[in-house]
Amino acid sequence: MSLDHTAPERALSSPAAPGAGRYAPSPSGDLHLGNLRTALLAWLMARTTGRAFHLRIEDLDRVQEGAAQRQLADLEALGVDWDGPVLVQSERQDAYDDAVARLREAGLVYECYCTRREIQEASSAPHGAPGAYPGTCRNLTDAQREQRRAQRPAALRLRAQVTRWTVQDRWAGQHTGEVDDVVLVRNDGRPAYNLAVVVDDAHQGVDQVVRGDDLLASAPRQAHLAHLLGLPPVEYAHVPLALNRDGKRLAKRDGAVTLPQLRAAGVSPEQVGRMIAGSIPLPPLRTPDGPCLPHTAAQMLEVFDPDRISHRPWTVLDPMMEGTCGAC
Repeated sequence: MSLDHTAPERALSSPAAPGAGRYAPSPSGDLHLGNLRTALLAWLMARTTGRAFHLRIEDLDRVQEGAAQRQLADLEALGVDWDGPVLVQSERQDAYDDAVARLREAGLVYECYCTRREIQEASSAPHGAPGAYPGTCRNLTDAQREQRRAQRPAALRLRAQVTRWTVQDRWAGQHTGEVDDVVLVRNDGRPAYNLAVVVDDAHQGVDQVVRGDDLLASAPRQAHLAHLLGLPPVEYAHVPLALNRDGKRLAKRDGAVTLPQLRAAGVSPEQVGRMIAGSIPLPPLRTPDGPCLPHTAAQMLEVFDPDRISHRPWTVLDPMMEGTCGAC
């Protein structure tokens, strides 16, 4: 996939901006309200600290035709701009191959033949760490590897040098979490997420990663991998998720929760912007007609204060009603 899509020109970033922030959606479908909220928060955090802001399409897994273009259009509709071209992961195979080669030269890569089921069963054993790879293939002999290689193709795993690593999060402070031997290359030959995200953040000069707090547990693994590759550390800022009325993570199956769906139901992008602004929450703008919640990214930037955002999940009870209240 190739995207020739640059952002409309806006005078919102400094040429001498220190580092960068980013938003990196997977083009598996349209962005829902929670995705749009995280994108806006990532943009606001970057712009309010004088950073550049980059977009990246993470298309190494499931891809829905046309989804990436629709995602960019939805971000533009809310006033989100970005610097430089959109980076597309499927066009960066050489960079991932180079990173794996460097790790292999350092003796930090090994073949793994485990299936997902085998890993799940091992990690659910009495002494297993939930979800962590138990190291089954870490110390196989050459003969054992040859025998397993005949049964199924191998994935490549990192030979991690620690079991725990500490990262710095904007709101959580120092967070220490488990580190295991993450997959670098899947058994179909495709680069794995943890490798690609680390390599691409460094390539784009990203030193500020704003994303959903469900990914906080993966930050120590990624930071350790970056360290082994000699890449600079990033500052994380994990933000609360958007939830449905049942307290579960908001998903597209929860009704009209994407911008196209809401538009079709008569809710404008301006109303969606105010809905998200109220969830952060942002104070109203002072206008000649009275106080009014901001509805574009640029307006939100005028009143955004990272020290005053809510650290609770946003429960989206009824997007149709939320989108129509508070309009100016």
